[in-house]
Amino acid sequence: MFQRLKGFTRAFWTANIVELLERGAYYGVFIVITLYLSRVLGFTDVEAAWISGAFSGGLYLLPTFSGALADKIGFKYSLIIAFSLLSLGYFGLGILPTVLESIGLVDYSNGIEFTGLIESSQRWAIVPIMVVIMIGGSFIKSVITGTVAKETTEANRATGFSIFYMMVNIGAFSGKTIVKPLRASMGDMGLVYINYFSTAMTLLALVMIILFYKSSKHEGEGKTFNDIWKGFIGVITNLRLVSLIVIITGFWMVQHQLYATMPKYVLRMAGEAASPSWYANVNPLVVFLTVTFITRMMASKTPLFSMTVGMFIMPLSAIAMAAGNWFSGGEIDLGFMTMHPVAFMMIVGIALQALAESFISPRFLEFFSFQAPKGEEGLYLGFSHLHSFLASVIGFGLSGYLLSKYCPDPKLFDTHASWELAASNAHYIWYYFAVIALVSAISLIIYGKVIEKLDTEKK
Repeated sequence: MFQRLKGFTRAFWTANIVELLERGAYYGVFIVITLYLSRVLGFTDVEAAWISGAFSGGLYLLPTFSGALADKIGFKYSLIIAFSLLSLGYFGLGILPTVLESIGLVDYSNGIEFTGLIESSQRWAIVPIMVVIMIGGSFIKSVITGTVAKETTEANRATGFSIFYMMVNIGAFSGKTIVKPLRASMGDMGLVYINYFSTAMTLLALVMIILFYKSSKHEGEGKTFNDIWKGFIGVITNLRLVSLIVIITGFWMVQHQLYATMPKYVLRMAGEAASPSWYANVNPLVVFLTVTFITRMMASKTPLFSMTVGMFIMPLSAIAMAAGNWFSGGEIDLGFMTMHPVAFMMIVGIALQALAESFISPRFLEFFSFQAPKGEEGLYLGFSHLHSFLASVIGFGLSGYLLSKYCPDPKLFDTHASWELAASNAHYIWYYFAVIALVSAISLIIYGKVIEKLDTEKK
C-alpha cells in the first residue's frame, strides 16, 4: 500500500503516519495533564506540577538511552514495545477514575465530585501509569527519526524530514483541537475521555507497525550503553556545554508554561468557556508560518546572534501574557468575534513565544554541535535536550507554587468574591517568567563574549 510511494519506502510512510498518531495522542493528553491531575484526581497545583514536570522531563532525558536499546533489539520490536506501553498507559489514565469511583472515592452522578479523594493515597497510582507512558514515549523520537534517516537517501533526505515535521505538527494540532469539544460536551469528564482517544490512536499505530513496518535498520548496531554514559558524563563535565544548557533552560522554562501554567490560568481568569487547548495551537501555527523565513533571514548571522534575538523576545511574551489582567471589564471586540482580555493577550504572548522559537530552535543544535569535541558531535547532540529536561522539572515545579500563591483554585474558596481577592495579582506569575527570560537573554550575550575571548586566546 505504501511501498515506494513517491520514492519513499513503506517503512518511511508507516513511521510517519504512526508519528502523527502518537503526537495526536500525546498532545491531546499533555495539554490538559495538570487539569486532569487537579480536577479529576484532586492533586493540588503544586503536586500536579511536580508530577507532570517529572513526566515531561523524563521524556526528554530517556530517549538517548532508550535509543541505544532500540539499536540493539531492532526498530520494529522497539516500536511494538513503545506503542504497547503507550496504549496501556493511556488506557490506565482513562480507567483510573472509574476504579477510584468503584471503591467509593469519586461520585460521577453529577459530573465529577470529590468524596475524600484529596485525602486518599490511591490517587498516587497515577505515578506508575505515567512512568509506563514515559518509557513507551521515550522510544518514539529516536526510532522514528532514525527510520526517516535510514529510509531516505542524500537526494530525498531533506524532503523526508520535512514530511516528518509536517506529520508532527498535524498530530500536535489535531490532539490539542479535540480537547475543547470534549470538555464542551462532557465538562471535566472530557479530561478523562481524552485518554481513550489517545488509547485508540496508539493502538491503531501498534497495528500498523505489526502489519506494515519492515525497516532496513537491523539489530545490534549503534552505540553501547557505556558509550552513551561516557557521553553524558562528558557533557555534564564540560563547563562550556553546561553553561549553554543552563542559559537556554531559561527560554524553555517560559516556553513550557504553555502546558504548565496557561491552561489553569486561562480557565480560572477567563472562565470555563475559554479554549486553552486551541490557544496552544497558535504556537505550531506561527512556527510553521515563520521559521523558514526567519532562518533564511538569519542565514548570514551567527547562530548565537539569532538565538540572542529570540531570547530577547521571550520577556515580551511573558509581559503580554500578564497584560490580559490589566484590562478592566468587558470583552475585546475583534470585529468578527469578542474575546476575554486574558484569552486575547494569552494568544499574543503565545505568538511571540513561537516567534522566539523560530529564531532559537533551528540554530541551537548547530551552535551546540560547535561546542562539542571534534569527532563526537553526534554523541553529544544526543544530550542537546538536557535543557528541556531541566526546564520541565524546574519550570513545572515553579508553576505549581506560583499558581497556588497568585491564581489559586476557585474551589478552595467559599465565595467568588474571596477568590477574586486572592487572585487579584494573578498576572504576577508572568513577571517571574519575564525576569527569568531576561536574565537568560543577558546571560547568553555574556556567554558569547566569554567563549569568543577564550577561542581567541587559543589561537
